[in-house]
Amino acid sequence: MPKASDLKKGSVVEIEGGVYIARQIDIRNPSARGAATLYKVRFFNVRDGKKLEMTLKGDDFVTDGDLAKRSVQFSYREGDMVTFMDKEDFSLYMLNSDVLEEQSNYMTEDLEGMIALLVDGEIVGIEMPATVALEIVETAPGIKGASASARTKPAKLSTGLEVQVPEYLETGERIKVNTTNAKFVSRA
Repeated sequence: MPKASDLKKGSVVEIEGGVYIARQIDIRNPSARGAATLYKVRFFNVRDGKKLEMTLKGDDFVTDGDLAKRSVQFSYREGDMVTFMDKEDFSLYMLNSDVLEEQSNYMTEDLEGMIALLVDGEIVGIEMPATVALEIVETAPGIKGASASARTKPAKLSTGLEVQVPEYLETGERIKVNTTNAKFVSRA
C-alpha cells in the first residue's frame, strides 16, 4: 500500500469500496515544529464522477485501486466523445471529453505513448507521455540572433494550446511541450 506522500495526479485508489482517481493535489507544509506535511487531495469517482476531497498526512496509507493499463492511440473526436484504439487487440474505447480536461490540448493522431486506464474493462482516464511534439501554427516572426535563454513570446500550437516559446522560433517549427505544466522544452 502506498503512502499519501506517494500520490500523484492520476493515481487510482480505493476508498470505502469505490475506485477514485486523484485529479488535484495541494501540498501544505506547516511551519510548526513536528507538524506533518498535509496533502489535500481532490478525488473523482471513476464510475459517477462525484468529487471527494480528503486531507491526508504524508505517512497515511491509501489502498491501490484495481486498475489495468493498455497502450492506446487517439482515433477521432465526435461531439463530446473521444475515441481511442487499443494498440494490441484494436478494440475501441470512448471517453467523454470532460474527463480529459487539459489533456486534449496535447492529442494528435500520430501521438505515441498514451496509456488508457481501465477499471473492470471500462476506460476511466488517459495517461499522457511526459512530452509531446506539436507544430507552431501562429507566432510573431523569429528574431535572428535571439539567445535561447532570452525573452519569450506566445505561440499557438496545432491543437489550439498556447505556450511561451523563445523568440528565435518561427511558425511551422515543431517543438516539444511538457504535458504536466504546458511549458516549452525544446525543438522537436
